[in-house]
Parts: sequence; C-alpha cells; structure tokens
Amino acid sequence: MSKSLETYVADLGLEKYSRHIFLCCDQTKPECCSKKEGLESWDFLKQRLKELKLVGDDPTIYRSKANCLRVCTSGPIAVVYPEGIWYHSCSPTVLEQIIQEHLIGGKIVKEYAFAQNTHFSAS
Repeated sequence: MSKSLETYVADLGLEKYSRHIFLCCDQTKPECCSKKEGLESWDFLKQRLKELKLVGDDPTIYRSKANCLRVCTSGPIAVVYPEGIWYHSCSPTVLEQIIQEHLIGGKIVKEYAFAQNTHFSAS
C-alpha cells in the first residue's frame, strides 16, 4: 500500500520550503550540455544543500532533477521558484553562487540569469 499525500507532505516537509530549484540534468538526449556535466552539477547541488543543512530534517530548499527544461543551449539550465528565475551555465561554481546569493540571500545572480517570470517581482 502506498503512502497518503498527507504522509508525503509531512515526511518531505513540503510546506516549509522557501524556494525550489529545478536543474536540467541526466537528459535522455543531452543537448544543453553533456550528460557528465549535468550529473556533476546535480551531485554538487545535492551535496552542497546537505552541507549547508538546507535539506534534510528542517528543509528550506527543495531540489528537483529535471530530464529537460526545453532550453537546449548553455546548460546545465536551472530555474528557481517562486520567483521564476532561469539560469544558464550551472556548473558547480555557478551553482555555489546561486545557492549563496539567491537561494539563501534572495538576490538574483544577474550574471547568469537569462529570464524571469514577469508575474513575480524579485530583487
């Protein structure tokens, strides 16, 4: 028997997150970057968020691996919600900047941001 939705909400802390980052990696047909680059970035993101205690027992950031975000150039590509900020070239070095400045600090990393959902106003 599978768990109920309520159990997942409680177990994952879904109501506690301030931001959600999606990272395009491990694609079926890699186009924005090599599969190796995408997986290196994903592994870095997972490990770094754990080190900073932003995931786990008292989570504040939710992360999801996306097979494809349909922006097939300058990858890995990431998008951060609720602001709807899209980032290119998300190597581990760039992800560290996004983690520190956007996920923690709330400020867009303008050097790598290439699109923003206009329904949200972000700094």
